[in-house]
Amino acid sequence: MKNKKVLIIVLVVLIVLALAAIGAFFGIQYMNHKDKQDISNNGENNDDLTVVVDVNDKDEAKVDIIDINSKTRPYAISVNNTPVAVKVQTGLNKAYLVYELPTEGNTSRLLALYKDINEDLTVGTIRSSRHNFIDYALESDAIFVHYGWSHYAEDDQKKGSINYINGLFDKPFWRNNPESLASEHTAYTSIAKIKQTVNDKGFKTESDRTVLLNYNPEDVDLSANSEAKVANKVVIPYGANPNVTTFVYDANTKMYNRQENGKNCIDYNTKEQVNTKNIIIQKINYSMCSDNYYWDLKTVGSGTGYFITNGYAVPITWKKDSRAGKTKYYYKDGKEIEVSDGRTYIELQTNSQNLTIE
Repeated sequence: MKNKKVLIIVLVVLIVLALAAIGAFFGIQYMNHKDKQDISNNGENNDDLTVVVDVNDKDEAKVDIIDINSKTRPYAISVNNTPVAVKVQTGLNKAYLVYELPTEGNTSRLLALYKDINEDLTVGTIRSSRHNFIDYALESDAIFVHYGWSHYAEDDQKKGSINYINGLFDKPFWRNNPESLASEHTAYTSIAKIKQTVNDKGFKTESDRTVLLNYNPEDVDLSANSEAKVANKVVIPYGANPNVTTFVYDANTKMYNRQENGKNCIDYNTKEQVNTKNIIIQKINYSMCSDNYYWDLKTVGSGTGYFITNGYAVPITWKKDSRAGKTKYYYKDGKEIEVSDGRTYIELQTNSQNLTIE
């Protein structure tokens, strides 16, 4: 009886193996037949054929200067550009966007924007706000950081025009005076302290409209533009000396080194040359405010200017439809410009001042 059971088991195993061999044979024949059909249809239309492309296989160029998909609100910080205080400027090379704005007395001040900074970066020195600075902080839905204000800016900000942090009564500031300057040139802040204050004040930290410019992951080549001109040196007066900003092109780094009054701007802490990849010259008009002291920049409207990158400059136009609207920059053919991947300085210069590009 026992031997009979063993015999049955052996027979079952043999049958299973035989069936498997038969299935494999016919499967191979089917695949060979299918391969022949695929080969015979090569080069012909086949409506039943669907090609699937894995998008992950495609290398997508990425912008390095900022994460253009990030919704984190930037900080727009009013930075001192008074000639005596330029030597203690700190943190500008970590900004992704810097505005230089004319102020009273044919001077200028900087508005430096920082986004997604994950280090305890010191920025300074910090100066007071002007009401027109708000127009450019609003373009990127930034949180405005400054120390003090003009009475026009004070009235404006207290009406709720923008989220702001003011050194007159907010915490993220300290004073340091290694060069024995007047006290108005000694205030500093840090990204870590600003973040804490933003949290304490309950400001929203995300927005859908934080990126102003169109970035090209590659270097933008302007040389083929019919209106292009060589731009190895760009001189932008904001008044008579000593209020002249200059950018000098370094062909090795493909960056523009910033100078004030003929001297290289050097970060006081890191000792690095302050530089930029792109320069946008935006020519604007202005009038005097009612006190006949502060300036009222005509930020809304349109005008002309230049876009400069990688050793060349081309004429552009600009347009800003509303105070909080983004300024758009266009080539003469009406196409919106793309900037090279890197830091951008937007130099707002009045039409009463001359510009030299050589």
